[in-house]
Amino acid sequence: MSIIWRNWAGDQRCAPAVIDEAANEAEIVASVERARDTGRRVRVAGSGHSFTDIACTDGHMLGLGRMARLLDADPATGIVRVEPGITLARLGEELAAHGLALENQGDIDAQVLAGAISTATHGTGRGFQNLSAQVIGLRLVTADGSVRELSGESDPEAFLAARVGLGALGVILQLTLRCVPLFALRRVDEPRPLDETLIALDEAVDRSDHFELFTFPYTNFAITRTSERVAEIPEPPNARAVWLREAVLENRVLDLAARAGRFAPAAVPAINRTLMRLAGRSEKLDASHRVFATRRDVRFTEMEYAIPRAAAAVCVERVIDLVERRRLPVAFPIEVRFVAADDAYLSPAHGRETCYVAVHMYRGVEFESYFRGVEAIVRDYDGRPHWGKRHYQSAGTLSELYPEWERFQSVRARLDPAGLFGNDYTDRVLGPVRSAVSD
Repeated sequence: MSIIWRNWAGDQRCAPAVIDEAANEAEIVASVERARDTGRRVRVAGSGHSFTDIACTDGHMLGLGRMARLLDADPATGIVRVEPGITLARLGEELAAHGLALENQGDIDAQVLAGAISTATHGTGRGFQNLSAQVIGLRLVTADGSVRELSGESDPEAFLAARVGLGALGVILQLTLRCVPLFALRRVDEPRPLDETLIALDEAVDRSDHFELFTFPYTNFAITRTSERVAEIPEPPNARAVWLREAVLENRVLDLAARAGRFAPAAVPAINRTLMRLAGRSEKLDASHRVFATRRDVRFTEMEYAIPRAAAAVCVERVIDLVERRRLPVAFPIEVRFVAADDAYLSPAHGRETCYVAVHMYRGVEFESYFRGVEAIVRDYDGRPHWGKRHYQSAGTLSELYPEWERFQSVRARLDPAGLFGNDYTDRVLGPVRSAVSD
């Protein structure tokens, strides 16, 4: 009987011929060599929080769940070494024990670190880059079984490629991160009229450490989320109050509302307006890693695009118009976040201040017409897809969006000339490895 692997959302599945759960570097090297010798391609799977088939393979799958340790942490310099399979949730707690924190992170912390890095997972904040920009060095097993130390000094081009490598360059063995002293966040969520929010969007982003917004179609309201950094670490908040807000209101109520919308699509506008009436002002003060991340019990699928920050307001208006004009049953909020430019070759925020616009659909609801419509809108702004989320692009269209596309492909050809670390996803979005075309 074949072993079936599924992602978190349950909408991607594959049947790997082999699943290896390596416990150390030597076992990973041996696993890669075994796959190469048997003619199977290799993919690494973490917690499955990508919505695409990026981790899927019918060949050789490597799991990193047994390599999940914080190896070293220096509070004086903020430099830490960590194994690739540690989840962001566990990393946050272990860093806090050393008086350290990630300077920024996304709103899901169930991801393993290597997967979050490789897909350019991000948080929000105009002065902060995506998670991969906190990496200052990494160890990588490449196709010939050799272990390489990559950094900005040792091999600058390979380092800038591997920071957001899509798993196409090798298997990450270890990551070195630059962290910051432990800090707390005071987060305020409050509903505001969408029109007013979009008019004042640049001002809100500029005056906040971390700003994002969520808006439900058919409501003309947004929930703004503003988080400010404070040095004092408070006592943990009341556990019951947190449970009521995060488990009940933000998850169970949303799940019931989305499920109702799935069975009665015509009722979605009224359902969304009801959800906005239930949303009141709330505050949370805690250590940063507990505030950045939010509980996600509701299953959905997602598309997210990175566009120039200057296009944020008009793009959101066009997405809302698309939904309401077509009367699409979208019972999930549109999420809008902001990050600073960075230099990783395949980072969606490469070289430009970026706004991320994310759209979601509840499990079991038809999503392609919505997502394709949104993709047509962001194309007008040279939108780049989040690598772990749904999109309909291929190497032919993506190559035009990344100034350093050719440099990434050159590194890929050098580190994996026969395409050992490929799958259907990389074949589609990266194309064949140049050196393997004639094989």
